Amino acid sequence: MMLIEGLTLVSRWAIPSLLLVIPLLGYLKRVPVYQTFVEGAEEGFYTAVKIIPYLVAMMVAIGVFRASGAMEMLARVIGPALNLVGLPTDVLPLAIMRPLSGSAALGLAAELIATHGPDSFIGRLASTMQGTTDTTFFVLTIYFGSVGIKNYRHSVAAGLLADVTGLIVSLYICTVLFK
Repeated sequence: MMLIEGLTLVSRWAIPSLLLVIPLLGYLKRVPVYQTFVEGAEEGFYTAVKIIPYLVAMMVAIGVFRASGAMEMLARVIGPALNLVGLPTDVLPLAIMRPLSGSAALGLAAELIATHGPDSFIGRLASTMQGTTDTTFFVLTIYFGSVGIKNYRHSVAAGLLADVTGLIVSLYICTVLFK
């Protein structure tokens, strides 16, 4: 019980401590903290404006993918094979959507949890998948687009491999712990 209380205390004070310590260290090193902050905010604003076309293109592509029924068709095609390894077909749309859009994946995870319950195998698997996988295409689109990288080379393959690994590990951990 003492460990949980300690972790709760650290969690509660981690961000406020950083918000105090970082400007204090900058001040002690004679960095113009406020001016540096404003310059960074201005640069962040221009970066945000620069990535809007990439963000719009990504959101349109996701909308077309979902509205066309391609996600459901893909789930029907590969669902039986994944059932053999113990992945419930209810979780498949989440596994497909997670590399594309964090907000869409969060909506799907919330729907799974509402339907099956947070303590169900599917609810726990969806939650674990949310924590072990990333929005690969969103990250590549936004971050690479913001700095002008046009050739992604092996980044897509590496990101998707990490997502598949996260899915497999999520399934394994949830099977071992909760089935």
